[in-house]
Amino acid sequence: MAQLVAVPLARLLIGTRVTGAEKIPSTGPFIVVPNHFSDVDPIVVGVAVWRGRRFPHFLAKESIFRVPVVGWFMRATHMVPVLRGKRGGADPLAAARALLAEDGGIVLYPEGTLTRDPELWPMRGKTGAARLALQTGAPVIPCSHWGDQKIAPRWQHKLRFFPRTTVDVVFGDPVDLSAWLGGPLVGSAINATTDAIMAAITELAEQQRGETAPAERWDPAAHGQSEFGRENTTGTISPS
Repeated sequence: MAQLVAVPLARLLIGTRVTGAEKIPSTGPFIVVPNHFSDVDPIVVGVAVWRGRRFPHFLAKESIFRVPVVGWFMRATHMVPVLRGKRGGADPLAAARALLAEDGGIVLYPEGTLTRDPELWPMRGKTGAARLALQTGAPVIPCSHWGDQKIAPRWQHKLRFFPRTTVDVVFGDPVDLSAWLGGPLVGSAINATTDAIMAAITELAEQQRGETAPAERWDPAAHGQSEFGRENTTGTISPS
């Protein structure tokens, strides 16, 4: 299978130091929700999940499949391209629900795009991951990674594989969503679930970096920014 080539090659190019891989369920569905600040995020997170003995699927913007190296990895590992904003296209969450119903695992970036936070902290989350979790009951595994900005700095498409960089990846305990699971899928529950997911990712990032994140997560709209004003070539789909 192509992934048997793709994963070893990715591990050759990028070192990964993974903590908490045992948090990923050995059987059944799961949703991994990572922070997002570099074009090589899908490779780093994909290899880390693989280290947990599970095969991850990404719902990815179609544009990532055109990025050198990253796009090849996504095609080789049978990821799902999504045409964001195209009328008549497949519902990306429907594809995710189908994978989870078959006890598959997916990686979904709840920020929906590269963070706009100047210091690369997780920014305001979008609601796709929360909706999916509440609809399916699949466990949500927070993930933080740090170091891949040295390989692919944000918004720079030149990949720096040499000298070889080791990226730290940490998985946390499943996010406690018991307060909202089984209840009506209303805005208050979706927003609270989104906040809980982003808080879990941010807490991991703080522990990993040995720093304290800003008290309020970056909101692009509050800073006059367009969330998708720059080309987003990363593996993410998370409808607002």
